[in-house]
Amino acid sequence: MDNVGIVVDDLKAAVAFFAELGMELEGEAELEGSTPDRMLGLDGVRSAIAMMRTPDGHGKLELTTFHAPEAVAAQPAVPPPHTLGLHRVMFAVDDIDDTITRLRPHGAELLGEVARYGNAYRLCNLRGPAGIIVALAEEIG
Repeated sequence: MDNVGIVVDDLKAAVAFFAELGMELEGEAELEGSTPDRMLGLDGVRSAIAMMRTPDGHGKLELTTFHAPEAVAAQPAVPPPHTLGLHRVMFAVDDIDDTITRLRPHGAELLGEVARYGNAYRLCNLRGPAGIIVALAEEIG
């Protein structure tokens, strides 16, 4: 797998959110013309992307905002976590409580609560940029 793509309405805020999780900005670009039009099956695509990578370089997120055509909101706008096709991205963290605290100023909201999975992990799901679900896992065992 090369990367996971996420469409966001505020690229700068999404970059800040994932940077707070420890991801690094690899690069940014403006895209338009026949290549993105053909790839996406849309006409007149103008978008900006930011490629974020995990510190180990093995994982990447491509954050995209569309200038044209206007992005379409999911229905409902904030779908519940059991919606078919809903995407979730999980990150391993050293301290789940500290990570939640650092992400709250970036708009993160817990979906439920931090739960313990046996003696192995503490886990939670947050609502992140553009309503996506960001899961956190802290290894404890």
